[in-house]
Amino acid sequence: MQLPANAHIDHAAELAQLLPAEVAGGSGVLQIDASELKSLDSSTIALLMQAERLARAAGRTVQITGAPPKLVQLAQLYGVSELLALA
Repeated sequence: MQLPANAHIDHAAELAQLLPAEVAGGSGVLQIDASELKSLDSSTIALLMQAERLARAAGRTVQITGAPPKLVQLAQLYGVSELLALA
């Protein structure tokens, strides 16, 4: 799954609707590429947490690659960087 350049509150609901299909569409590791992220906020963290919850429920794991520094900082601020493997 490729995150778009803009994954802030204006796009969160749209992206969240894609998650169940992304999780159900495979097995093993759910790859989330965050390398294109330019505009993000706390809703991006919520989206990634939802991906993590859905993946675990389906017996999968999540791997986030290309996380920009702002995403890592925000995850650290909310205390979820280790859960999202961004530590």
